Amino acid sequence: MSKNQFDIVIIGAGLSGIGAACHLHRKNKNKTYKILEARTEIGGTWSLFKYPGIRSDSDMYTFGYSFKTWDDDKSFAPAPSILKYLKEASEEFKVTENITFNQKVISCNFDTSTNLWTVKTINPITKEESFYTSNHIFNCSGYYNYDHGYTPKFKGLENFKGTFIHPQKWDINLDYSNKKVVVIGSGATAVTIVPSIADKVQKVTMLQRSPTYIAALPNKDKIAGFIKKILPGKIAHTLVRTKNILTDMLFFNLCRKFPETMKKLIFKGIKKELGDFPIEPHFTPNYKPWDQRFCLVPDGDFFKALKAGKADVITDTIDTFVENGIKLNSGQIVEADIIVSATGLSLLPFGGAKISLDNVPFDITKQFIYKGLMLSELPNFFVFAGYTNASWTLKSDLTSEYISRMLKYLDKNNYSAVKSQVIEENLGQIPLINLDSGYIHRAIDILPKQGDRFPWRLYQNFILDYKVLRIDKINEKRLVFTKN
Repeated sequence: MSKNQFDIVIIGAGLSGIGAACHLHRKNKNKTYKILEARTEIGGTWSLFKYPGIRSDSDMYTFGYSFKTWDDDKSFAPAPSILKYLKEASEEFKVTENITFNQKVISCNFDTSTNLWTVKTINPITKEESFYTSNHIFNCSGYYNYDHGYTPKFKGLENFKGTFIHPQKWDINLDYSNKKVVVIGSGATAVTIVPSIADKVQKVTMLQRSPTYIAALPNKDKIAGFIKKILPGKIAHTLVRTKNILTDMLFFNLCRKFPETMKKLIFKGIKKELGDFPIEPHFTPNYKPWDQRFCLVPDGDFFKALKAGKADVITDTIDTFVENGIKLNSGQIVEADIIVSATGLSLLPFGGAKISLDNVPFDITKQFIYKGLMLSELPNFFVFAGYTNASWTLKSDLTSEYISRMLKYLDKNNYSAVKSQVIEENLGQIPLINLDSGYIHRAIDILPKQGDRFPWRLYQNFILDYKVLRIDKINEKRLVFTKN
């Protein structure tokens, strides 16, 4: 095997990439692998984003790995704690020595005559190109554009004399003390930034076009704390993880089956948190719970900032930017020294890498996702994607477990390649991601499809996926295996 030839190339050293490598070390020690990371450090999202208060919006018992305990007492961890956890996992499972940094993947070509991938990379700093060959590719590059986030075309932006910034490009030297700050948006980023800066600024206003469902949860799980006191670490971690998985699934399914009842319960909880601060129109969305991603605020910090008068919410639409802030369509002018455009992500499948099959461009938008982890007709290429209604890592962990079984099956039967293919007649198409969010709609034409039935449909259900990916047999009629 040549210097740059491996059994597996893993693209991305974020949560999924590090997790995939840890699984290989644990369960497929006979496999050689290389992680190619475009940036200079591990961590993906958690090292890229620097905005104030950045934290997980899923509890760490499910957001962390199944095989590595989460020992911090905070359920919703800040980015530095997540990075520390990732670095510990990398060292514990000897992943660090298998990472090459400054390797941005620009193309991947599969040769069906050799059943090998050729991966072309470029060093973003030196512009030097490199090539790697492998039997398999694990794409762990996430789903959004690392170079820039999504910013709408705001009328009159050039007139604004203050500082305009997107959270993805946050300047850690930005001084917002005693300044008037407006945060445009109503998602997880906005509700994280607002309470994080509220004590230092003169005033912070969250300006939203429409409200989002928000719920407060304690940042210290008392039940988890009790379980961890009376049981050994790994058993306690598994038990707390199981409890949280089932609780999240129950909440999601209740929201889907009884939306009006759950809406009333959620609003009741918000009113309790807000006190005299009005719930309408700022916290009463016109869509059903979980039609879009739910926002969680640890210890109700966002609501506390509003209640204390340190922060405000305005629900209105923007007419134009002016010298000293934003003019709304109602005529009101919201003054600002700093405007933060927390307006979302730009999706970019596979980190923008061009994929080809025998040097012919491969159109991913024409393909379906098999069991949430393989593109139809594309051999030896595995996709790591998380849940939209639960922790990302739950699904990426299951994906690794499935691939581990697949690699052993291929070895046992002397196969060198596997691909999935649609055998169903008239398979219906539905959008890949089951959320009614703006960033999903903007990317609908660049993503693969999901089908209207199993195994081409993503059910966003951990228990079903556990059965499908960890228990059901590997070989089935939609898979095609080949030998060299």
